[in-house]
Amino acid sequence: MAKAIMIQGTASNAGKSLLAAGLCRIFRQDGYSVAPFKAQNMALNSFITKEGLEMGRAQVVQAEAAGIEPSVLMNPVLLKPTNDMGSQVIVNGEVFATMSASVYYEKKREIVEHVHRAYETLAAAYDIIVIEGAGSPAEINLQENDIVNMYMAHLAKAPVLLAGDIDRGGVFASLVGTMMLFPERDRAMVKGTIINKFRGDINILKPGLTMLEERIGVPTVGVIPYAHLDIDDEDSLTERFSRKGESGLIDIAVIRLPRISNFTDFNVLEYAPGVTLRYVETPGELGSPDLIILPGTKNTMEDLLHIRQNGLEAAVLKHAAAGKPVFGVCGGFQMMGEELSDPHGVEHGGRMRGMGLLPARTVFEPQKTRTQARGVFAQEIPGLFSGLAGVDFTGYEIHMGQTELLSEGGEADETKPLICVTELSGKPASQPAGLCRGNLYGSYIHGIFDAEDVARTIVSALYRSKGLDESAVTGLDVAAYKETQYDLLAEVMRKNMDMDAVYRILEQGV
Repeated sequence: MAKAIMIQGTASNAGKSLLAAGLCRIFRQDGYSVAPFKAQNMALNSFITKEGLEMGRAQVVQAEAAGIEPSVLMNPVLLKPTNDMGSQVIVNGEVFATMSASVYYEKKREIVEHVHRAYETLAAAYDIIVIEGAGSPAEINLQENDIVNMYMAHLAKAPVLLAGDIDRGGVFASLVGTMMLFPERDRAMVKGTIINKFRGDINILKPGLTMLEERIGVPTVGVIPYAHLDIDDEDSLTERFSRKGESGLIDIAVIRLPRISNFTDFNVLEYAPGVTLRYVETPGELGSPDLIILPGTKNTMEDLLHIRQNGLEAAVLKHAAAGKPVFGVCGGFQMMGEELSDPHGVEHGGRMRGMGLLPARTVFEPQKTRTQARGVFAQEIPGLFSGLAGVDFTGYEIHMGQTELLSEGGEADETKPLICVTELSGKPASQPAGLCRGNLYGSYIHGIFDAEDVARTIVSALYRSKGLDESAVTGLDVAAYKETQYDLLAEVMRKNMDMDAVYRILEQGV
């Protein structure tokens, strides 16, 4: 049975996910078989495994850092908020139900059994399990129903490293306060603290570390500097949404929908030289980008209503009418059609007019599509991105609706399949998918831009459209780039953590 160690944080966005990923990489580098685990994740960024099961992307990142295939055993419960009051509950990679928080708490006893089995199966297969907590473990109103923080620490007999984010201020108060709010049995599980996202002179910080240890009786095992690493973000707390910088030669605007999901689809476009990728919430922020991307969303109809009401839809339609490119992915693709129909109340219920950019209709069904996909862009691609013709892609589908081309419509004959899917979850396939017309493109495939040739072709086309020299545009091996970033993360943590102390804590357990 594996030894376990757990990263908890004093608050959301304290850096738990990256710290866990860094430990996974360090243990792997040191010759151990290691796997991540998070009992319950709440995020709209998800991933489809090779078995066609759904899990949170944070554990996918950690699995990549550990050098292993992602598995739903690493994240047995995933909550995907559908509105302010309810979430779709994913258990063992499949939809369990959509329910309110109160109903979910009533079902906890049933759900927690899946957590137990997943952890025990994982722990039997690896040397070390790195467990990640969620939010703050000191939310005293939630401790009774906890299955992801101290409950999991006790279940796995995992010593806890408690991380605090110094960048947002109040790190000592948050660490001391968290320890004070723990019951004694939980307090005893904490074997070390980590100061995360530090900027400045460590010598100025040291007196505070001494006083911290005196107050809580737990050593500080690391002060991790604020590092500029390019590793996929977990959820809507990402800094990418608010990042500001100088405009590049190429301006790509992603519409920031209220329930945006899988925004990691577009990270690869940021790596291209001269490209600025922005997330836009209002018409005033849009400006005149070279490409607009409509991203995925957990609630297509509600989010279409939102951008219709705040004026962003009209701005996108104006952009498209000027012959400039729009690319929709998953929910964004659904929005681009003529009609959205939800007869089963999966999202919003009823029917809704789409944006009318593509002659298609989406009908939402209770059954979710979950599959990995491989394929090739169609041989006849119109418009600016015609160079995509014949280019290979890989990715995955995760959606509730099915989209069909309308047989009627003045311009329907000009609409063509965007891609041909040749493999679904490892099985041969041959089916046209996605749609394109003029400079309008839509597909269900998440990760469709990750292939080196796809991103390079799109950025090169945008360069040419502005009369710019595209010779500087190069492709990017995304997998190799990620490996480099994980190694850098491990290097930063090794330099700034007492790994001997971490290994002692791991070995001694609780």
